[in-house]
Amino acid sequence: MVLLEFSMSPMGVGESVSAQVARILDVIDRSGATYQLTPMGTILEGEWAEVMGVVTACFEALAADCPRIGVHLKVDYRAGPESRMHSKIAAVQQHLGRKLKVGPESIPCQRASSRPSRAPSSSSSSRPERSS
Repeated sequence: MVLLEFSMSPMGVGESVSAQVARILDVIDRSGATYQLTPMGTILEGEWAEVMGVVTACFEALAADCPRIGVHLKVDYRAGPESRMHSKIAAVQQHLGRKLKVGPESIPCQRASSRPSRAPSSSSSSRPERSS
């Protein structure tokens, strides 16, 4: 059984990449693979060919219109059929004798309508200017 954590960073498509991330997550969700979304990437669980197939499909979905893609990939293989996505966390919590903050219930979320608006950049910004 493989636990695979990955993230993809499309480059050359502008500052915001949320549309590309949404495309990747659509591929993951439709794949039928067991997964967990995190703020910094996605964890897949399954057999090697299955999880690598999902990563390949995500790459291909981005490569269609992204001139450059950075991929961060971390794999943990352990022989055996049992799921470890949640059991690894449970084992650490057992050693500590307490629950840790894990998963979406530990992450405060903010509704899109209540997000503070970003002020447009101005030439009097306090950020230093970049030189080429």
